[in-house]
Amino acid sequence: MEQETQELRKAGLKVTHPRMRILQIFEEEGARHLTAEDVYKKLLGYQEDIGLATVYRVLTQFEAAGILSKHNFEGGQAVYELDRGQHHDHMIDVDSGKVIEFVSEEIERLQREIAAKHGYEIQDHSLVLYVRPMGNRKK
Repeated sequence: MEQETQELRKAGLKVTHPRMRILQIFEEEGARHLTAEDVYKKLLGYQEDIGLATVYRVLTQFEAAGILSKHNFEGGQAVYELDRGQHHDHMIDVDSGKVIEFVSEEIERLQREIAAKHGYEIQDHSLVLYVRPMGNRKK
């Protein structure tokens, strides 16, 4: 609980019950890529009286403060994840919607080389691959 308090204060946010509970949900083991509705359902499961509008407001504040990253994957709702400053890319299973994170130094190197070849230096990027399990071809 102390870590969450410090994290909120460091981001310049007042420590409130809704902010603490929402941050705790994201810090739970396995809580990755959550929609606002996912967070709201988890709060309901904990018998928390925090409304959906408050969830949206807190998620927006956390994104602005750099606590969360927001992703708008094609064809889906916005999802949020803790921003721990460690770059990674995503694959989205187009059948199930499952989000898979991966890191590939080879891809990172190729992107830097391509940018340099065109006279640029990468400042930031986002790579999302839309995938389907092998053998599950749709015609």
